[in-house]
Amino acid sequence: MSTPRADGLAMPAEWAPHRRCWMAWPCREELWGDRLEAARQVVAEIAKAIAAFEPVTMLARPDLTASASLGCGPGIAVLPMPQDDSWTRDTGPTFVTAPGRLAGVAWRFNGWGEQWPDHAQDALMARRVLEHLGVPRYDAPIVLEGGAIAVDGEGTCLVCEPSVRDPKRNPGLGRAAIEAVLRDYLGVLTVIWLPRGLTDDETGGHVDNVACFAGPGRVLALVRDEPGDPDHEALAANLAVLREAVDAKGRRLEVVPIVAPRVRPRDRDRRLTLSYVNLYVANGGVVMPAFHDPADRAALRAVQAAFPDREVVQIEASDLLWGGGGIHCITQQEPDPGPAAG
Repeated sequence: MSTPRADGLAMPAEWAPHRRCWMAWPCREELWGDRLEAARQVVAEIAKAIAAFEPVTMLARPDLTASASLGCGPGIAVLPMPQDDSWTRDTGPTFVTAPGRLAGVAWRFNGWGEQWPDHAQDALMARRVLEHLGVPRYDAPIVLEGGAIAVDGEGTCLVCEPSVRDPKRNPGLGRAAIEAVLRDYLGVLTVIWLPRGLTDDETGGHVDNVACFAGPGRVLALVRDEPGDPDHEALAANLAVLREAVDAKGRRLEVVPIVAPRVRPRDRDRRLTLSYVNLYVANGGVVMPAFHDPADRAALRAVQAAFPDREVVQIEASDLLWGGGGIHCITQQEPDPGPAAG
């Protein structure tokens, strides 16, 4: 079976030009409970913010198509599609390109290590989106979610080890085996392994909550200032790895720390996974979260400095975090491959 790398394809950086952004309308009542309508409102607000920069297609369970259309308003396409919930970063395809060519990778999806047993529709979402687009599909041989990876478009990939090497996802697979798959299906050369994710991250520790590329050789890294907090140690460990890492081009990374907002409880036993680096890079813009927190303004300044050629829009996203994810988690860019070579 062929792979994207063998066929000359690779995952582009998130700041490369996009054709559209894919999102999905929240629908899992047992997850959202009485917060479902609030979640839909913030998803619609995020969709409208992104639509100011590029087209947005909102996937909606067929019985909720009208709800999604009314919630999103004109200018956002709504496509009926069976689904279990709204996390298109993890359930949609990871797109790969070459000049004039677009294809998608369908990772195996098992409900974040069988945490959600009812995930049959989401496990088919990548395949269905690619069939709708009529583009080639590569079925990857490992369980992975889009939020578990970040690439710079120049051969480097960031991952968090706890989620990627989760025994309920990829039992028995070591780093070397997983790196081989990432090289073949993302077209990367170098994989940088971060040791920790955020406390109470239901994904087991996705990289999009702790670090993201903001340009070739530049990484935004979440940090926490409170010594003694479990995330202080975890994020400091990630920061140390990033500062020693060398990317695929042989560069030491420029690491930009961004201080996390204050800890807020999700329920009696868990905390919200609040992160400023869980953001979406659009054509000419960046849509990032705010949390009614004193750190919001400093985070906005840091992201604007990291993306000086883009308009940065900050959306109050606390209602989204009650479902377990952020802005990056509910979005999936479809890159524009441009004209064919030659």
